Amino acid sequence: MTRPIIALDFSDQEAMTHFLRLFPTHEKLYLKVGMELFYQIGINGVQTLIDAGHDVFLDLKLHDIPHTVARSVRLLSGLGIRLLNVHALGGVKMMQAAKAGLMANGSATALPKLIAVTQLTSTSEMQLKSEQLVTASMMQSVSHLASLAQQAGLDGVVCSALEVKTIKQVTNSDFICVTPGIRLAQTTSDDQQRVVTPQQAAELGSDRIVVGRPITQAADPYRAYQQIKYLWEANNVTR
Repeated sequence: MTRPIIALDFSDQEAMTHFLRLFPTHEKLYLKVGMELFYQIGINGVQTLIDAGHDVFLDLKLHDIPHTVARSVRLLSGLGIRLLNVHALGGVKMMQAAKAGLMANGSATALPKLIAVTQLTSTSEMQLKSEQLVTASMMQSVSHLASLAQQAGLDGVVCSALEVKTIKQVTNSDFICVTPGIRLAQTTSDDQQRVVTPQQAAELGSDRIVVGRPITQAADPYRAYQQIKYLWEANNVTR
């Protein structure tokens, strides 16, 4: 079974280290390092997590001109991480450049999966139309961006679990959907808009879930992790 990915949304290495000490030393975790933490711990900090036996999703959402993204992906994909992402809104040429940067590092078997963010799970339908001036629906926008990511040769997307079924219909069976915005039924959605429970994510076909505050801000993070892991795996019978 796949483990939930824990979003290490901490502002410094001390907070991250304190959090990880709440878990048994033998527990090998799948950890997401986002921009806030990466700007503090850098490449050396990521390497420390990998050396400890953890898998790492480096969530930097690269979005720049193709040349810059290609060079950045080439650098980052050589670290030994498992998952790396870019923004699909950067366009097909940028995503193709990201893929080229990835493959420049050698054997595909040793490289991370490269995925694209479609629309952030904090973005509402209203924001899509009033701020981005997108006339398509959220579902249409997300599925279109997923199709472009597949066209560019990427391995999958980051999306809401609510959009997985539609994305699977417009891509192939190997195309993965990584879904944040996971909340337990009794917790708040915080700044997320398109949220689901671990059970719902499994039922909707998510390939991996990313969970942050329901674990990192829980009174007992390890217990919360075990609960979410159980709910995810118990309902995820096909994975």
